[in-house]
Amino acid sequence: MEAMEAMEWYGVRCVFRHRLLGVYEERVTLWTARSPDEAIDRAETEARAYCDVLDDVDHVDFAEAFRMDDVPGEGAEVFSLMRESALPSGEYVRRFFATGDERSG
Repeated sequence: MEAMEAMEWYGVRCVFRHRLLGVYEERVTLWTARSPDEAIDRAETEARAYCDVLDDVDHVDFAEAFRMDDVPGEGAEVFSLMRESALPSGEYVRRFFATGDERSG
């Protein structure tokens, strides 16, 4: 009999398109799962339910998982992504995070 894999915490980032608003949304949700693939499967199921209750919102079939080192709590890292880039810091932030088109607050 195979040993059961331990349940671990994952942050999963999914991307959505709000057609009427003309915006994309990134959401990070937390899941316990035995693997990144299982966490993504669970997150994508939730993503479809999220779209079902909103008008004109599509899941763009993009999800990535991050296995957390700690149990969620204050200060716990829930998602991390590393990207190689030769851009200077300010230009990197303007290109990928602070383009001026964000809706935040």
